Amino acid sequence: MARVLCTGVDPVLMKTRQLILESAGHTVVRASDEREIRAVCREQKFDVAVIGQNISRKVKARVLDLVREHCPEARILELTLPYASKALEDADAWLEMPSDPEELAEAVNSLAVRKKIEGQSK
Repeated sequence: MARVLCTGVDPVLMKTRQLILESAGHTVVRASDEREIRAVCREQKFDVAVIGQNISRKVKARVLDLVREHCPEARILELTLPYASKALEDADAWLEMPSDPEELAEAVNSLAVRKKIEGQSK
């Protein structure tokens, strides 16, 4: 399964996402600030990076830049709130939250498979 970087500002939501994704067979690492994102990206490669729905638009853009710079191989899934539009036009996929937990796992699976297929075609 996929190695997933899970970012966000709400530790409870991040832990919930981690449990959902781990129960689907993924390996999840959480990072809640720029320093942590840089550190974990130096240590590990990720297939997918999940950017939490409660992060401000400005911070989401910064997180996307950090992931693209330090984990360039990762596909980015932006989580959005129901009343908010997507903030990251450059993300690879979007998912409105809250959603069925299976939808989160399916979105990560889809991005991980896409990454693997695209990697094989190069």
